[in-house]
Amino acid sequence: MDPFTILALAVAASGGVSAYGQVQAGKAQKVQLREQAKQEEMAAQSQELQRRQELNRALAANVAALSTAGISGEGTPASLALESARQAGLSEMTIDLSERLRRASLERQARAATQLGTIGAASTLLQTGVQAATLAGGGGGEGGGEGG
Repeated sequence: MDPFTILALAVAASGGVSAYGQVQAGKAQKVQLREQAKQEEMAAQSQELQRRQELNRALAANVAALSTAGISGEGTPASLALESARQAGLSEMTIDLSERLRRASLERQARAATQLGTIGAASTLLQTGVQAATLAGGGGGEGGGEGG
């Protein structure tokens, strides 16, 4: 086997290993991003529970304060409590939407990571094929021989 063929085979093997590594790196990044999305979802659920508990405590404190002051739960105090609960609900929806959008973004990044790994691997294989073909063809230099 001539040296150019051996070199072409070595380049091809190197390119194959590099392409495999790119695909695996894309898969690893996908797994990492999906895990991050799961962790953020769990954190969001915990924060939502905590916010609801705080809201319930605040509403209970308002009711207790009104009762202690001898104010009934009807009329203006009830309207204020209802508006406060409505505002809290809107705030919850906004926070929930923001967290869902963030998790969706991580999922898109995970899918993109896999695609980029595959595209990078394909590009590496194409470049390697050109290099190997050039080398196997006699070194790829123009003029190919010793001049004189």
